[in-house]
Amino acid sequence: MSDEFTELFDRWSAVYDQTVAGGDVEYKDVFASYDDILASIATRSHGQVLEFGVGTGNLTKKLVESGLHVVGVEPSHKMREIAKRKLATVKIIEGDFLHYPDKKVDTIVSSYAFHHLTDEKKEQAIERYVSILHEGGKIVFGDTVFTDKQAHEQAILDAKGKGFDRLAKDLATEYYPSLATLDHIFTKHHFSVAFERMNDFVWIMEAKKQGGVLS
Repeated sequence: MSDEFTELFDRWSAVYDQTVAGGDVEYKDVFASYDDILASIATRSHGQVLEFGVGTGNLTKKLVESGLHVVGVEPSHKMREIAKRKLATVKIIEGDFLHYPDKKVDTIVSSYAFHHLTDEKKEQAIERYVSILHEGGKIVFGDTVFTDKQAHEQAILDAKGKGFDRLAKDLATEYYPSLATLDHIFTKHHFSVAFERMNDFVWIMEAKKQGGVLS
């Protein structure tokens, strides 16, 4: 992940928990039902869990409370510091979606982070995850996804119309995928995938590793 994103996360760390709680009007709809989204990801997870984009540890906490063993990966030093203060017993290391411990796990999870990768790098990541997932393993990500290009463009127009310039810039410059793109990536690499919409922006994708795949 680029230094630009890491610096952004470092700056955001101080107010991130306020933002996800609805404290930033521009992003209130993006984080609508935030606790339910994290709880749903945790409920769908099992066994040994690898979490990408730990942030301040909110999803991590729910995973631990569900009795799961978690290793967290987070590129931002300041985000890691906050998460470690919340969860002193959890191993949280520096890394990102393409740089992580090469160890077998049962579930790979993430929330509000996969869109930081280009579609090409998203596919690189998914292809690599096949080799670290046990048979019957799964990927459970919650992130902003659009039904198609037109829906993405409309979301940008809607944000501009509300005067939400930061949100509009975010939607226009980061790498938010379509459902079709994600479906193609997962199925190409031998996952069966299902999507559930959680709010106007966020979907949960649950991709199960199919049998007979070399790992």
